[in-house]
Amino acid sequence: MLPKNMSMNTTTFDAVLTSAARLSDEEQQLLAELLRKRQIEKWRAETAVEARRAAKAFRSGKLKAQSVDVAINELRASLKEED
Repeated sequence: MLPKNMSMNTTTFDAVLTSAARLSDEEQQLLAELLRKRQIEKWRAETAVEARRAAKAFRSGKLKAQSVDVAINELRASLKEED
């Protein structure tokens, strides 16, 4: 089932799944591995962009240095707010 916020056309997604099902087991494993690697690379690129933004904000004084304990407590508090 597709997530509600997924923008891909369901028909296109179904066609991709149907095409993938026609591949041999080895090809399906290769496809899954390639998709996983692409997702990892995308995540790495997004993380790098966010790290550059954070470093720039820190250098400009928008972010202040804090102890690990304070950072962890703030993170926990923000996660509780999301629940």
